[in-house]
Amino acid sequence: MRTLAIEPLAPQAFAPFGDVIDTDGRDFFMINNGSTQRYHKLAEVQTESPEDRAIINIFRAQALQYPLTVRMLERHPRGSQAFIPLLGNPFLIVVAPPGDEPVSGLVRAFISNGRQGINYHRGVWHHPVLAIEQQDDFLVVDRSGPGDNCDEFYFSEPQQVLLEFHR
Repeated sequence: MRTLAIEPLAPQAFAPFGDVIDTDGRDFFMINNGSTQRYHKLAEVQTESPEDRAIINIFRAQALQYPLTVRMLERHPRGSQAFIPLLGNPFLIVVAPPGDEPVSGLVRAFISNGRQGINYHRGVWHHPVLAIEQQDDFLVVDRSGPGDNCDEFYFSEPQQVLLEFHR
């Protein structure tokens, strides 16, 4: 079984899958009479049709046991999905490029530094949220609208990959 190398989350490395939501090295402009820096349009909410709406949720995630055998990935074909850590904790990200099915050999893993969020683009295969702390909270910007927006794919046993994480 192939073990995933965990890469630091960086905008260029993550670009095939979506956006890194972070202020480091990003342009801003001043608002509120000069008391606030606005980092504008760090990610864009993608939706499929005019009746779709962007919604804001909080996901309270429980840590899984590591090492983790990655048996499945999901995708959202009708809208993007963003995860922003609320408690400043790092979290893991497992992704594969869009396509009819995820390709096991193209699965990659990243780790957020706890100040970075991510925005999965429409159709990007990803593992459900991977908290590292026993319990963690994420602000999630998602799509609401008609039609199913979650496809799941289960790898056959030889295609499964291993995600090792050590504190």
